Amino acid sequence: MKYQWANRPRTYLSLLLGSAFLPVPVLAMAVAAPSLQASATPALMLAKLWQVGQNPSAFLVSEKLDGVRAFWDGQALRFRSGRKIAAPAWFTAALPATPLDGELWLGRGRFDELSGIVRRRVPNDAQWHTLRYMIFDLPGASGSFGERAVQMVSVVASAKVAWLQTIEQRRVPDSAALQHQLTQLVDAGGEGLVLHRADSLWLPGRSDALLKLKPVPDEDARVIAHLPGKGRFAGQMGALLLELPSGQRFALGTGFTDAKRAAPPPVGATVTYRYRDRTPSGLPRFASFLRVSEAE
Repeated sequence: MKYQWANRPRTYLSLLLGSAFLPVPVLAMAVAAPSLQASATPALMLAKLWQVGQNPSAFLVSEKLDGVRAFWDGQALRFRSGRKIAAPAWFTAALPATPLDGELWLGRGRFDELSGIVRRRVPNDAQWHTLRYMIFDLPGASGSFGERAVQMVSVVASAKVAWLQTIEQRRVPDSAALQHQLTQLVDAGGEGLVLHRADSLWLPGRSDALLKLKPVPDEDARVIAHLPGKGRFAGQMGALLLELPSGQRFALGTGFTDAKRAAPPPVGATVTYRYRDRTPSGLPRFASFLRVSEAE
């Protein structure tokens, strides 16, 4: 991957705080991003973080799959960004007219392999036969989540294809049982848990009715610049300048392989990072790159 100096270079501080600081070169991609088949970002429910001390008894609990989020709008299968997924015709032909929200999944610990399959512009039939579409909600449907969970089972059963499945939802009586379930799941190679209030109506956007619980929290942010590397990373990406949904910005410089530094996520992409806690201003501490999540 070749790089060129941006026409209007900035320092880390100028990117973060404005033009009051003297500029230095910033790396920019020398090649244009490939055209994507896009549509408006779909309105989906998004999870907040589970807070210690909450009572889980009002929630239905399921495994948080390390898959690629996929929204079926009744006609096309799309990433969370709205970009169309190039799925085989037999795969989409078997899906119902009902909108579906779920994860394309290969199994625990196989995200990178899965991502390679679903990002192909020309789908590989044999590879698509190895994955499953795991449903966890019916976007826009009426009724409580408990009622929608029952409806999902019926919708999936009517499709009569083995690769379309629902994610199992369970009741957990208390915090001790929730922690025990999380520990067992993580020990078995799982990523974490999702908790959805059983009495909640479907509502797009981030909601206290939908929460995720992981041993180490992670969140998404948008890439707004590539910051140049130094030392052995000279001529490569040294860090990504990320923008949080709040508008705050920070530089993410750890967790990248050499291959990822040579071909970093493009400006505009969404990435997932892990972190330990937050600063008083709300920025993540000890953040580390996890994956490109534009295809969630």
